[in-house]
Amino acid sequence: MHRDVKQKGWMREYGESIIIAFIIAMLVRTFVIQAFKIPSGSMKPTLLVGDHLLVSKFSYGIRIPYRVFGFYLPGGGTTLIPISSPKRGDVVVFVFPEDHSKDFIKRVIGLPGETVEVKGKEILINGKPVKDPWGVYRGQQVGQTGEIQAHFGPVKVREGAYFVMGDNRNHSYDSRFWGFVDKRFVEGRALILYWSWNHLAESLTGKIRWDRIGKVIH
Repeated sequence: MHRDVKQKGWMREYGESIIIAFIIAMLVRTFVIQAFKIPSGSMKPTLLVGDHLLVSKFSYGIRIPYRVFGFYLPGGGTTLIPISSPKRGDVVVFVFPEDHSKDFIKRVIGLPGETVEVKGKEILINGKPVKDPWGVYRGQQVGQTGEIQAHFGPVKVREGAYFVMGDNRNHSYDSRFWGFVDKRFVEGRALILYWSWNHLAESLTGKIRWDRIGKVIH
């Protein structure tokens, strides 16, 4: 009898530990940090297909997640405790405005209230050229309908929204095609690469991009 009670006590303690660990893990994933995998080349050369990165979910404040495990939450995207706002140059993960089941990652280019214009390889903010050390232009920019996008804008970014672009400028489906990203859709800022896997490499050792692991995202 004593042995059964002791066994039940051990099992209960073990079970409670697992539940507590699970709850903590969910809270961390929901409010603190989350893993994200790069599925396309729109952010090359900053981010490559197969890069795995960590996204800070509290860089811009404590907020109600837009969705958790595919479930949309009431008031999702509402900031409870503001900390800061996305800045030009930040690499952010956000809910894709045209399909809320998908996450996209791009770089913030235009801030609320600014006028954005793209002329060839030059970006103008409020009519003045700005430094763009991130953009790479290869070939011609072709949109979803096949149109060439050598010149875009000017457009004024509405309040509470952002204009984003991929670093691989001529191969990125971004704000030039589908519009702005509402602040409530911004899930966090990309921080660091913790793993990188090149599925095209022939050898197993060659698939791991060792030089990218631990790289801070700028």
